[in-house]
Amino acid sequence: MLVLNKITASRVAKMVDECEKHFPLSKSVREAMCRVDREEFVPAGLRSNAYKLDPLPLSANQWISSPLTVAKMSEYIIARPYDRVLEVGCGSGYQAAVLSGLFRGVFTIERVEHLLLEALDRFRRLEIANISAKVGDGQEGWKQYAPYDRILFSATADEIPQALFDQLADDGVLVAPMRTGNTQTIVRFIKSGGSISKEELEECDFVPIVSGVIK
Repeated sequence: MLVLNKITASRVAKMVDECEKHFPLSKSVREAMCRVDREEFVPAGLRSNAYKLDPLPLSANQWISSPLTVAKMSEYIIARPYDRVLEVGCGSGYQAAVLSGLFRGVFTIERVEHLLLEALDRFRRLEIANISAKVGDGQEGWKQYAPYDRILFSATADEIPQALFDQLADDGVLVAPMRTGNTQTIVRFIKSGGSISKEELEECDFVPIVSGVIK
């Protein structure tokens, strides 16, 4: 990954400091976030807002998550130096870029082809070498590289497909925003001995997951 220049590094560090005023960060997540310049993932017309704690719109009715949300999801997934993580919903690629500093291999799926191509271009430009990405329906997972130590949803689901639990390693963790009625809640699922336990973490607001692929 490219090293940030001093001015950019200072801006990113201040952004992460603002995140920490709202939510405690582990050393590993803080360091991973400080290595990624969010401005690289924000549409050109919105770059003046890149270091604010706001979600920002992308094309195809998608959003780049708030830095605070990315920080929280990275913590909730209980990130340690594990082997591989699967992300459902690549979007701009910002969350995947942060995860690339926490996992040896990041596998991310995006259903909107042009968004994925833009994310791949960013990964190449930033010299992030440990992210694999593809166009596909994230609800089907990516069986080729399973099992995954961690699976992270970047969109709200009504339910978790069994295919994704099947691709989760034993003692693995899956974190997803879940919809119940008019409420969305981040839920952490833990797989142990073939059984799944779950824990509700906090209310949230994500775009809904959608089936199919747009090319």
